[in-house]
Order: sequence, then structure tokens, then C-alpha cells
Amino acid sequence: MTSLRHNDAAPEPRDAYLDAARACLLDVGWRRTTLTEVARRAGVSRMTIYRTWADMPTLLGDLMTREWTAVVASTAGTGGPSGLVDRMVATIRALRVNELFVRIVEVDPELVLPYLLARRGRSQDLILAIAAEAVAAGQADGTVRPGNPTAIARGLVLAAHGFVLSAHTMVDDGASEAELDAELALLLTRALQP
Repeated sequence: MTSLRHNDAAPEPRDAYLDAARACLLDVGWRRTTLTEVARRAGVSRMTIYRTWADMPTLLGDLMTREWTAVVASTAGTGGPSGLVDRMVATIRALRVNELFVRIVEVDPELVLPYLLARRGRSQDLILAIAAEAVAAGQADGTVRPGNPTAIARGLVLAAHGFVLSAHTMVDDGASEAELDAELALLLTRALQP
């Protein structure tokens, strides 16, 4: 008889709690979401949630990490010879239409400010590690210019921030989102050229 304890098909309770938190944020926004409401939506006691997260910022950090990591994972394998550029553009496009990301930017934009002005988050570190690894691989095969792969990756991510957060402010009759994405791809491509 096999143990049900290590059954990969069984969802993690923590994921269900994060799903409940995500639903709360989509429905009422960050300011009106409480751990009590997350517990109610998850169908568990408040203490169950409090044992996992001491406060809403900690829960939010875990939710955003899970969400953005899934976005990055969804773009794995994107691209051919210019794989890093294609993957970065695909990731930016995916973030711009991600339901949670859009809701946070529209209703609670202050939630992203710490990650732009004060510190990196776990998902940013993941993106930087993937980019630095791709830069180093490109340097090894001669398709990426020499330099510190970590610094190059960070420069690419910094350049991409505006395309994630502000591209919609630049879209009008003068330039489409697709044209701006093409400009981003060109910018990234030229930044990497040997």
C-alpha cells in the first residue's frame, strides 16, 4: 500500500491559502484584504493562516513570488537564437496582462514601489539569475559581448522595468504596444551584441 502523504497530485494547503489571498486581492484590493478574510475564503481558521503568515505583507510577498515565478516559468523555452531577448519580451508581455499584476498596478501601485526603489524581491532575484546565466552562456558561445554577466543582466532588467510598468502610458495613435515591444527587443539585442 502506498502512502498518501507524498502524493504529488494532492494540492498543498499553502497553495489553497494563496489562492484565497489572490481572490481577495482581485476582489477588494490590498487595503481591504485581511488575514481573517483570507482564512474565511480558504475555509480554515484564522489561526491556520496566522501560523503560516504573521502578517499581510509576508503573505503578499509569498503570493507575488508564486505569481511572478509562474509567469517566468510560462516563458521558458521561448525564443530561438536570441532566446534571452525573446524570453524577456515574452515575460514582460505576460506580466502586463497578468490579472493580479494589473490589479495591483491599478489599485495598489504602492505595493510595487519597494521593489523599484528599496530592494529586490525573490522573483526579481530569480529573473536576474536566469538572465545572468543566459548572458554567460551567450558569452561562452560568442553571441553576447564580454563583461560581468551579473551587471549585464541587472542592466537588462532595469531597462525592462519601464516596459513592464509604463508601456501603457506610451501607447496611442503614435505607437502601438507591439511597436514598443519591438523597440524593447531591439534595445536588448543591441545591449547584448558583441
